[in-house]
Amino acid sequence: MALYAIGDLHLSLASNKSMEVFGEGWKDYVSRIDASLGALGPEDVLVLAGDTSWGMTLAEAEADFRFLDQFPCRKYLVKGNHDYWWTTAAKFCGFCAEKGLSTLSLLHNNCAFYGDYALCGTRGWFLEEDAHNRKVLNREVGRLEASLQAAGGREILCFLHYPPLYQGYRCPEILAALAKYPVRACCYGHLHGPAIRRRLEGEREGMGFSLISADYLGFVPKKICE
Repeated sequence: MALYAIGDLHLSLASNKSMEVFGEGWKDYVSRIDASLGALGPEDVLVLAGDTSWGMTLAEAEADFRFLDQFPCRKYLVKGNHDYWWTTAAKFCGFCAEKGLSTLSLLHNNCAFYGDYALCGTRGWFLEEDAHNRKVLNREVGRLEASLQAAGGREILCFLHYPPLYQGYRCPEILAALAKYPVRACCYGHLHGPAIRRRLEGEREGMGFSLISADYLGFVPKKICE
């Protein structure tokens, strides 16, 4: 039994948007994901930190969800900036029930428990100074607060899509929310290609940070803890 995490799978089994166009690093990425997730067992838990499917709707994303559901581990999905299929938690739960997808849940305005840990998360945001972006950021901070509060005092492992800090950037609002709670570690995705060089990992601001975008991990989920 172990907890794993990976982000940015960018599956496109029914939407014809293969990431292989972005170079050698993405070659055969679906087969590589298949092999790595196939090594996980039913007692394992996997957090998917956003940009899971290119599907524009739940119907378009169904093939990607079925691909993921074939692996017996429990999966918690965080929203990414390219998860256009994302509507509401109720609609997703209803869709999964209708389609017989039994291993998928959303991590959104809530938390899940893994042993003594609370698994919390949200999309996050890059703040650019205009009214729209400020509104989106405030909404994401509120969602993060709701997730962290649901932990009920347990030690927290947090999963974001957008990095709250990297070389040359930090998001004070997200970092302040993380600092209010006993967050042990924060994993994030979104960074690809040359942007990976700007990642910040290890102990930062009182907690551990890790980049878990799929191409950075070689499409093998990162083990977070037993």
